[in-house]
Amino acid sequence: MQQQDSSSAPREDQTGQRASPATGTGPARALVTPELAHRPRAEDVFPASWVRLADDRFRVTAHWPAGHSFFGAVDDRHQDPMIVGETLRQTSMVLAHAEFGAPADTRFVMHDLEVSTDPAALLLADAAEPVTVDVVCSEVRRRGRGLNGMRTTMEFRRAGRLVARGTGSTGCVSPAAYRRLRASRPAAPESTRIPLPAPVAPWRVGRLREDDVVLAPSGRPGTWLLRVDTRHPVLFARPNDHVPGMVLFEAARQAAAAASGRLPFLPSELSVSFRRYAELDGPCLIDTEVLDKGEDEVTVRVSGRQDDEPVFDATLTCAPPTPVRSPT
Repeated sequence: MQQQDSSSAPREDQTGQRASPATGTGPARALVTPELAHRPRAEDVFPASWVRLADDRFRVTAHWPAGHSFFGAVDDRHQDPMIVGETLRQTSMVLAHAEFGAPADTRFVMHDLEVSTDPAALLLADAAEPVTVDVVCSEVRRRGRGLNGMRTTMEFRRAGRLVARGTGSTGCVSPAAYRRLRASRPAAPESTRIPLPAPVAPWRVGRLREDDVVLAPSGRPGTWLLRVDTRHPVLFARPNDHVPGMVLFEAARQAAAAASGRLPFLPSELSVSFRRYAELDGPCLIDTEVLDKGEDEVTVRVSGRQDDEPVFDATLTCAPPTPVRSPT
């Protein structure tokens, strides 16, 4: 892919469309492709198009389908707040490629993610409405004319209402650098990967299908075993030599639901930081601590550890959505 600089000249994305500069004329939007979002299936791509407003500001249109196979409904009224984090992740990669010159074979490493949502605004009834995402890119770190990493901060609005905010820091790694980084941990062959354990009962973690459960019993209260099914079409959309961050996001939410007993667990606040890769050839334990539990909200700290080394730390708060008032 042609590398791009940060000037105000119009830029061309991988679809061949040109994004409009802050001033001037031209097509208003560039289209998101599955390749830009690192998703092989179009139905798993949530950002649809974008326009550049300034060198570091963009407006993205996204869609959150009610019937998505994984990021769908969590009950009969609400969409899954975790779709916000996944949209942030995909949008960050799209802009890194198309606007900041990250080559197509770049490996992305998310260092941290914070999301706040209004679960009462994430209604299935609004799923047909497009989502407007205002994006600010900061802490941009260059490698020549390419990209070494950046932070993206986003506000999400639907049907005229602010429904979420989020920010995340993403690093960009070339294939050669990634090979050096992973040289001591080559990809585990199928024969050395741990067997897929039986899942926790789906209802305990707010899921309907066993296939979507990423936790297994560990035999210890408040601790679960990460369940890694590399055949899952959404969680493992592409071959990978480690556990994707999205699987760890979901493990944190499912563990918070199981530890707190709050169902559905609709995170109004979620923060996660990653310490190292979770490998496929060894058990990863998911520990929980319920920090505060009341009638109105519950906060749970979740951490992952493998080989006695920390993998990630997360804190999730679930506040009950505001009840829908009957018209008077």
